[in-house]
Amino acid sequence: MQQHTRKRRFAAAIGLGLAALAASSVQTRASETPTPGGVIEIATLYRALPTLSWDPADWNWKVNHDTGQMFEQLFAADLTKAKRLGGPYSFYADAWLPSDAIRGELAESWEWKQNPLRLEVKLRDGARFPAKPGVMEARDLVADDVVYAYNRLLQSPKKVAGYFDHLEKVEAKDPKTVVFTFSKFNSEWGYRFGYGYFSGIYPKEVVQAGISDWKKLNGTGPFLLTDFVQGSAATYARNPDYWGSEKIDGKEFKLPLLDKVVFRNIRDPSTAMTALRQGKVDILESVRWSDVDPLKKTSPQLQWGKWLSMFGQYLAMRTDTKPFDDIRVRRALNMAVNKKEIVDSYYGGQAEMFAYPQHPDYTGYYETLDKMPESIRELYAYNPEKAKKLLAEAGYPKGFSFKVQVCTCNPDHMELLPLVAAYLEQVGVKLEIQPLEYGAFLATALGKTHAPGFFTSTPHSNPTTTLRTGFLPGQQANASMYRDPEFDRRLADAYAEQDEPKRQAMIKDLTREVLDKAPYVWLPTPYVFTAWWPWVKNYGGELRAGANRPGPIYARIWIDQQMKKKMGF
Repeated sequence: MQQHTRKRRFAAAIGLGLAALAASSVQTRASETPTPGGVIEIATLYRALPTLSWDPADWNWKVNHDTGQMFEQLFAADLTKAKRLGGPYSFYADAWLPSDAIRGELAESWEWKQNPLRLEVKLRDGARFPAKPGVMEARDLVADDVVYAYNRLLQSPKKVAGYFDHLEKVEAKDPKTVVFTFSKFNSEWGYRFGYGYFSGIYPKEVVQAGISDWKKLNGTGPFLLTDFVQGSAATYARNPDYWGSEKIDGKEFKLPLLDKVVFRNIRDPSTAMTALRQGKVDILESVRWSDVDPLKKTSPQLQWGKWLSMFGQYLAMRTDTKPFDDIRVRRALNMAVNKKEIVDSYYGGQAEMFAYPQHPDYTGYYETLDKMPESIRELYAYNPEKAKKLLAEAGYPKGFSFKVQVCTCNPDHMELLPLVAAYLEQVGVKLEIQPLEYGAFLATALGKTHAPGFFTSTPHSNPTTTLRTGFLPGQQANASMYRDPEFDRRLADAYAEQDEPKRQAMIKDLTREVLDKAPYVWLPTPYVFTAWWPWVKNYGGELRAGANRPGPIYARIWIDQQMKKKMGF
């Protein structure tokens, strides 16, 4: 593998730990030799949610999932470090790549320089946009394409405020070199425009032809979108001009190994499971814990992966509204809910009591509950008597009632909220549950017009984003309306800290603080399962090779057609 050219001392100082991973092919350990070709049908994580937009400048979190097969990025996950290959990582986190698990995708190499602080990225040779009739002639990827994609995001009226405040400018030094000049260091630099939700690189010609039209899309990635029916399926076919290859069993294979990848939109869970049983889908990426045993009984040959949801779920209490402006009330409601019983009885043990706002997958940032101060641990211990005492001290000896909104789009929440309500009623707190359809639910969240109680879940994203989106003023996911200027300042300091071990300590302190303030009733995080047939090869349940981006994973899968036929499918 080609070694990175950046200076080791500087890299260590900023705690990046990025490996020298920019090679056109990578060595993996596989026990079987691939047979290229074939079609894979996948009911993805978002099988119930249709495509929202094809344009990254719309700042829609799902665009990266849908376009990530053709729009490549500067960086992606180093899949050779997957657990199935003996590595340390599962690659299911929604928007988190550990610093030692990042490889160059369109980046051949990258080097940090100072005075001014900047990152110079060398683009790989061989990456090409194929010819697209009516859109563009075939041509090589150049640095101007990266600059163009970045500037479209920067100038979009839909952009997240402050997202690129750490960047002074992005420019093309020469046709194969992009320079990112930093106004200040930001620890999320790689995520925000490297492997993040909106980091896809596409040519100006696609925008000029009409990027919102799926028929006009074109990219350097392993697959190209060739058919799309909204709410039904998206079909991605092999890009014959793709630059990548993979070495398996000592032999070099051109990527992608598959001819086609088909995303199936299947809203109903029972229909999805039936499609899996019948072999109409090869991978069902998300299976609810309660559906696992029935599938194992009817289809014992299925392969399984288990992963802890990357969505923290909770009952948000608006801290700008009485009685939730009183920390005693918020702490009381936490103690009134028997979280261990929810794990054991509701989830059948298939959940973790403590996994938000930090996720156990965040090595170096996550602390287990037993390492927390007693004031935090008691929020997870069922203690209705102390809850009543705190409510009385706060002026509510007979309890109170409040409205809680919940989305009908989430079956788990529709079942779980009444259980939470039953616990709270035992300490005199009554919930008026108001179910909302997805559109109305989202509108209330965006407009900050939601009720004093809001039952929802939030993606973790990564160790810093989870604190920013959940607890800073004005952030969409801050359903508790939490506000603490000192917390905001300290989080900004953590973002600016270049030494990763120091940053980890800062994030741990901030996490402890916000847990202790209890703006949410912290609830358990369930496990989710992935199921696939054994004819799906070179796969171990990996879900994301960047922020919600599975494309590089699919490019390395192959189908054992003989096995599939012998199994009667």
